[in-house]
Amino acid sequence: MSVRDEREPLDPRTTPLYDYALFRHGIEPDGHVPSEGYPLPDGSPPEPSGKGLTWKKTHPVVTAALLPLLADPDPVRAAEAVHRQVAGLLMPHHILHGHVARLFPADEDAARRTARQLIRTGTRAAAVGVGMALLNRLGEPEDVPYLKALGMLQGLGSPAAAALDRLDRQAAALLILSGRTRSDRLKPLRAAAAAGDAGAVRTALLTLAQGPPAGSPRRIAEAADLHGLLHAHPEDDAELLAVALRLLHSMSRQLDHRADILDYGPAVAVYERALAAAHRLPPTPGHHALLLSTALDLHSSPAALLDWAPGRREALLDGLDRLLAGPPWATVRADGGEGAGADWIRRNARLPFARKAPVGPGPRWEVAVVHTGAETSAVETRILVDGLPLLPALFEVGPCSRPEMLLDGGRLRAGPRPREVRLAAAHCGESCCGALYVTIRREGAEVVWDGWRGTTRPQPPPYRFDAAAYDAEVERAEGDHSWCWPARSTARLITAGLQERPDLLGRWDIERCWALTDWNEPEKTLIQFSVVPPGSADGPQEGPPARLFFEWYATEDDGSAPQDRAAAVLEQFAVTDPKGLARLHEGSRALAESLGYDRAQK
Repeated sequence: MSVRDEREPLDPRTTPLYDYALFRHGIEPDGHVPSEGYPLPDGSPPEPSGKGLTWKKTHPVVTAALLPLLADPDPVRAAEAVHRQVAGLLMPHHILHGHVARLFPADEDAARRTARQLIRTGTRAAAVGVGMALLNRLGEPEDVPYLKALGMLQGLGSPAAAALDRLDRQAAALLILSGRTRSDRLKPLRAAAAAGDAGAVRTALLTLAQGPPAGSPRRIAEAADLHGLLHAHPEDDAELLAVALRLLHSMSRQLDHRADILDYGPAVAVYERALAAAHRLPPTPGHHALLLSTALDLHSSPAALLDWAPGRREALLDGLDRLLAGPPWATVRADGGEGAGADWIRRNARLPFARKAPVGPGPRWEVAVVHTGAETSAVETRILVDGLPLLPALFEVGPCSRPEMLLDGGRLRAGPRPREVRLAAAHCGESCCGALYVTIRREGAEVVWDGWRGTTRPQPPPYRFDAAAYDAEVERAEGDHSWCWPARSTARLITAGLQERPDLLGRWDIERCWALTDWNEPEKTLIQFSVVPPGSADGPQEGPPARLFFEWYATEDDGSAPQDRAAAVLEQFAVTDPKGLARLHEGSRALAESLGYDRAQK
């Protein structure tokens, strides 16, 4: 008889979810936990709708309903009361748990006891999740086994991982990679890490590095205990060193969330360990690009904001500078041939190693335009104050603006009149998660940055820079196009040409047009434009007028000069309606086709 047949089923109405989770795990022949978790004993009853709810409306409701109960010194009585109250709070569980995690009970010991009673004896997911959310701040090592077990159940993986994040990062990462990432490529890593098999973990990491990203780089590093692996394996394990640097580089990117590197606890130690052995990497173009990417991260990405010992980050950069400037790496750079990767290395070879001397007593202001990698079109205008990146310290949900937005239009120049400038925007758009603004003005011999708006971190004080040094740096940055590759130069020239000749857009009823490079194919120049169809803006209507958005791959790098390619595109604008050349990117297909834009179907 199998183990499954020997165990009696549990009563879902009275069985604590913790006991049920252990039961389900125990009756599985191979102990395998489904990626979505074991189903709850009473199924997955629908959660209350969140329609019409806002954070501002729901927070006082949760606070009034639960905070008084957490002061009860009797955890059994308090937990029963929480069960009853939660049943009447008609909101999705993730909203409820998010509010609870931000409660500050006056008696933390009493709240901790109630939280433990909830996770050990609770029978409903919402109430058990309240206990987990309280343990986000109040949890202690003895709570880890309970959180790990409950995290195996549907709907409880995320709150369990949030509570574990402070207590056991590896357990939290394994839960997240199991529950939020369905990639089969992660299964070997999860299984090896759960079994504590360091050799199998290393093998799984090397396999993951050979394909596209399969999950959060920070969670992969935490699940694998990357820090421990680097200490356990010989320093000449070049493959593992390369994987470590790739994960660190991926963590340093800031797109639609806080950069992972800032929340990766052993980041500084992993950098130290990996870069101490960087000379053991085989000198290949790929490894050269990886080391240069690491240098750019240490120079001006969120990685520069880690808790570095005084002068240590600069020392690591100096070490990378010496390594890449000497043989055999300099030979690799010189003999790297043609192609986007080799060109990217040559264009960025000196950027992270240049140091500017302080000018005067005020803070040092610098601009670093960084093309983040040859495989992408991402280019950021990074503002440094006293050698540290300013924007990721203030705004966590989007990258720095493109140089075309800040430098080509002279927006960073300081004049007598204050001017508000957008420095960064959320990856999902300003209308969704906001943008970062600063007001720039000149006061005598100083340029002042203040009036911050949209910060996701505490407001900084006003910054006062020496005006002469500021002006010189702006002029240098506006005139330095060394970061630019041919397709990007073509796009910038097209944009400038259209600004000089607005009639080229007016004759085709184009409302707005911009040229850029394709995100995943940087060698291609892409033109996007919007059109308000005739009559759609007339008369009464609800909302903005209908718009059609088109995109047109106008040209790619064919070896000709960017000036020539840009001139050819502008000539096409002069003689041919681009709507007939482009494809519909966004908007009503039926409307586009009714207006005769045949390529809208393609």
